[in-house]
Amino acid sequence: MSSHDELIIEPKSGKPADACVFILHGLGADGRDFEPLVPALPLPADANVRFILPHAPRLPVTINGGMVMPAWYDILEMSLDRRVDEKQLVASAERIQALIREQIAHGIESRRIILAGFSQGGAVAYHAALSFPEPLGGLLALSTYFATADSVPLAEANRDLPAEVHHGSFDPVVPEQLGKAGYEKLLSLGHPANYRSYPMAHAVCPQQIGDIGKWLSQRLAR
Repeated sequence: MSSHDELIIEPKSGKPADACVFILHGLGADGRDFEPLVPALPLPADANVRFILPHAPRLPVTINGGMVMPAWYDILEMSLDRRVDEKQLVASAERIQALIREQIAHGIESRRIILAGFSQGGAVAYHAALSFPEPLGGLLALSTYFATADSVPLAEANRDLPAEVHHGSFDPVVPEQLGKAGYEKLLSLGHPANYRSYPMAHAVCPQQIGDIGKWLSQRLAR
């Protein structure tokens, strides 16, 4: 099923969901971009996981000449430091946190909710997960960067949030050093984080899909 602002994929088992994974897409895409990933994940047959793939709003993007497109926030410069509209990023993170609260209100335990994000969506996932006031199950950062590393208000409940950081070694859009910098920031904050590099560009590869499935299975195991 789906709503206007997010694509929702219920467990293929047909049973009620007892866990939830959010996946935030990148710039210029929408929630359907990662729809094919869900059935490809090697999850246990009895994994009753709901996947929620939100759609970003349409915004003018400065680095693309002000063109209006799906974007979680405006990117002002494509410098290595990635100057962004932080107010818009935080607003997007707060929207995702509201969706997380809805899942909790519908009976999903917060520790069984995982937040994943690719590229621009990953920057939102970093902020939303680390500032959420209830303990979550994990953070999956895909080919992304930690845009608010120096300003995010860290929530005590997620001080030990496990994180998995993936990046392509040939990424021409988000250089791998930005992915590594996010990983190192997580380590400096005391998070149990793991880093994986893949011989790919700005994408998701088959080996990575297998690793994501294994990590999700571990994080959501009963």
